[in-house]
Amino acid sequence: MTLENLLKIGRLSLLAPSRDDIQRLLEAAKRNLADAKVDAVSEESRFDSAYKCIMQCAMATLRASGYRTSTNQPGHHQTAIQALPLTIGLDSKTMVLLDTFRKQRNISDYNGDPISPSLLEACIAEAGAMLVRVEAWLTAAYPDLK
Repeated sequence: MTLENLLKIGRLSLLAPSRDDIQRLLEAAKRNLADAKVDAVSEESRFDSAYKCIMQCAMATLRASGYRTSTNQPGHHQTAIQALPLTIGLDSKTMVLLDTFRKQRNISDYNGDPISPSLLEACIAEAGAMLVRVEAWLTAAYPDLK
């Protein structure tokens, strides 16, 4: 699968890269990561914030590459995660873990299932690692957008 294939099947649309848009996404990701580390709120809220950081990072990689997910179709979070190997070269093991977070977010949101402390900590750790990785990738691949 390529980004062009995802475009052809309607999972992505073209969008010219914008330094301001990418910077806004990264700043929001940083705020969400900070929120995820606040012990005074529920584990579900902290998990949502960490997951949001991951998604904002994924969206930033797509934006830098000239794409965005087609948000008018279901599955745009899944598409953003699946595109990470195509943008930043994310390994399949990490992609599977991120997809686990996506599925757990859906279960928690739609069924009210609690978030385990271990899953919360894993999500926060991956969100922090993703932010570092995306910023390094942007610096190397698209320095004019960083």
